[in-house]
Amino acid sequence: MSPTTTAAGVVPDVLRERVKGAVLEPGRPGYEEATQAFNTTVVQRPPIVVVPEDEDDVIAVVDVAREHGLQVAPQRTGHNAAPLEDLSGVVLLRTDALRGVEIDAERGVARVRAGSKWEDVVPRASELGFAALHGSTPDVSVAGYALGGGVGWYARRHGLAANSVTAIEVVTADGRLRRVDHAHEPELFWALRGGGGNFGVVTALEIRLLPVAEVYAGALFFPWERSAEVLHAWLDWTATLPEEVTSVGRVLRFPPLPEIPEPLRGGSFALVEAVVLGGREHGERLLAPLRALHPAMDTFDVVAPVGIAELHMDPPEPVPYAGGGQMLGALDHDAIDAFVALAGPGSDSPLLSAEIRHLGGALRRAPEGHGALATLDCEYMTFNVGMVLDDEGRAAIERRVGEMEAALAPYDAGREYLNFAEAPTDASRFFAPGAHRRLREARAAYDPAGVFRANHPIEPAEAALS
Repeated sequence: MSPTTTAAGVVPDVLRERVKGAVLEPGRPGYEEATQAFNTTVVQRPPIVVVPEDEDDVIAVVDVAREHGLQVAPQRTGHNAAPLEDLSGVVLLRTDALRGVEIDAERGVARVRAGSKWEDVVPRASELGFAALHGSTPDVSVAGYALGGGVGWYARRHGLAANSVTAIEVVTADGRLRRVDHAHEPELFWALRGGGGNFGVVTALEIRLLPVAEVYAGALFFPWERSAEVLHAWLDWTATLPEEVTSVGRVLRFPPLPEIPEPLRGGSFALVEAVVLGGREHGERLLAPLRALHPAMDTFDVVAPVGIAELHMDPPEPVPYAGGGQMLGALDHDAIDAFVALAGPGSDSPLLSAEIRHLGGALRRAPEGHGALATLDCEYMTFNVGMVLDDEGRAAIERRVGEMEAALAPYDAGREYLNFAEAPTDASRFFAPGAHRRLREARAAYDPAGVFRANHPIEPAEAALS
């Protein structure tokens, strides 16, 4: 009897006997909601979905899957779900119910359960005078974001979120709940921080918070027709900045939807978004060269860390989209010309957003005690996305994303970023060669039979299996 046949018959009943949480199958109430990816064009059809109530449920799911030859795919919000592809023979383990955040203000550490999103962490931390290394939207899972690396608004000064993790609670393929850190099973701790979901089901993690009570942050909006002028000026500006500034140069076209406020609704803009670690005087001095271009709208102000949670204006709910990006080295003005030619005025671009993130700084220095993803060895990173309304629209978006990547190929850094890889990708491209070999050895040590299914799988090292 094949694993899929087993899953359709025996396994759901076994799981219902052994877990307290919901066990869902196709056609049953709750299944469609539980399988919804953040990208609504991605259709997930696993034979079983389990929503565990606690860590004991997670252990039971792993044990049952292993005993019946199935895989387990942990998931919270379903971001970056497309690379999972066919889920036949897979138990989709949704961590939605494993929510909770505890902040130890004296230590400057937050314990975050696997079902929590940044919206559960950032406001509470901000109230206590702390910031976290969160990303561009509050709707992303803390665990998934951090395990894949985590590039956020403080990245040029404080590096990757993965390396702010101080401890992880994880159920491994043998059904053991382990707490790992620098002193306890350090190799597994190293692998989890940047290696994604290849090594177990994370049930909680502890993250180091930043003692930051306020930042100077916002966006400058310019007419779309000035895209070339603005992005050329932004590129020159980034060459002058201290690491306390993380910024994005962007072309953004708002759809004409009623939930989008005027005067943004249906408009097209060139933007510069930035967060400055420092006070108003420091921020205004740094921003002066761009303000001299006379933006149509200027939202910069001193805000508490929670005030930047939605600075990037990502959609808060699942949407149909297609996109992709690349890691880049140093850019010149020819690169900006190529970018604007494909995304700016006169380009007939199907993209809603085309952005270049300024990286470098701390992201290029491996911190002491780092995880598998020590650095992002690039100076800039792009991400381009469009809304998919039909097959023809999807094809147009994918074609333009490919054209953008080809145009910027001379600047390509030779690596990819796991959290932005929206298609199946050779995992070796995410890591330095030595780190990828070490990750394969860790997979062989902790999950040799491949119990866990990650969106970007790291294959176990063959030598370690023999």
